[in-house]
Amino acid sequence: LTEFKSMIQRTDERRLVPAPRLTDRELEVLKLVATGMNNRDIAKELFISENTVKNHVRNILEKLQLHSRMEAVVYAMREKILEIR
Repeated sequence: LTEFKSMIQRTDERRLVPAPRLTDRELEVLKLVATGMNNRDIAKELFISENTVKNHVRNILEKLQLHSRMEAVVYAMREKILEIR
């Protein structure tokens, strides 16, 4: 719980900076990450290599200045980049 609160706080701090532009493919990958898919499953779903998925995830984290997939999902939901149904 403490770790989750810490993630929320870090994503709150980033709200002061405009959200960087993610590519369409990065958004696709982020949406699949949000569903709980791992890199292998994302690669199969998108017909790309697992290394390409890793590169997309790394680029997403760098652009958003975050450290984990979970932080990226929380940030994207807060910024209305992603909608979870």
